[in-house]
Amino acid sequence: MTRDILQEFAEQKHKPMYREVPVRTGMVVEDRATGFCGDVVKITVEAVTLRDRKGVHRHFRYKDGGFRLDGKSITLVRPATNAAAQAATTRVSASGSIVSAAPARARVALASRIWVEGKHDAELVEQVWGDDLRELGIVVEPMHGIDHIVEAVAEFAPAAERRLGILVDHLVDGSKESRLATQVMRSSQFVLVTGHPFVDVWEGVRPKVLGIDAWPRVPRDRPWKEGVCAALGADPVRFWPQLRTRVTSFADLEPELVGSVERLIDFLT
Repeated sequence: MTRDILQEFAEQKHKPMYREVPVRTGMVVEDRATGFCGDVVKITVEAVTLRDRKGVHRHFRYKDGGFRLDGKSITLVRPATNAAAQAATTRVSASGSIVSAAPARARVALASRIWVEGKHDAELVEQVWGDDLRELGIVVEPMHGIDHIVEAVAEFAPAAERRLGILVDHLVDGSKESRLATQVMRSSQFVLVTGHPFVDVWEGVRPKVLGIDAWPRVPRDRPWKEGVCAALGADPVRFWPQLRTRVTSFADLEPELVGSVERLIDFLT
């Protein structure tokens, strides 16, 4: 079908024009489509997160005329990165969120939880998403393995206000992790299991952080961490703290890991 340029121009002329307002943390707006109203607690490149009076968080994408401010329809736009006033009142967190520069107020932890396989997983999640999790009141707890995950989930007793997000390593088709993930998610709609394809969370860190092109290949009959340290000539005790401190933002992690954690946070909030 041939485009009618004159018709498109006419439609643009009659399209409502909404005032553009740079979004900032703390401002109170209403999403026009759903009527959800709250203060802005998180800003990303693609969306904003609102928190209502009950502490419920919901995410909304930027859209033309999609919000109301003081009763008037507006278009929220991302803040100008070079604005001095914006820089003075906000900062970009390691997860890529734009958050308030002021110290976060203390929040009571939600009943919902994020479980990860081990201590290193928990430390890495804190390294990148710590600001977001503290703002939302979400606690991350290591499971120390997933062999008993079915029993642990049953004991946790997930519910609508007590959700459970689980991050696991080596979540690939046919793996033990995949079978257990399917089993626990079938047990409750309030459980979400996500993961990454890497054998260990170390591998979720981009190798360029260490100045190498790829992680060393380790034979299947050898523990992965042990083989990596041997190949790199690294001290197994000191290697992880050194690697973790080189991670300064989500950009230092593989997309599969970043996406999995973000999905869990969205599910819990």
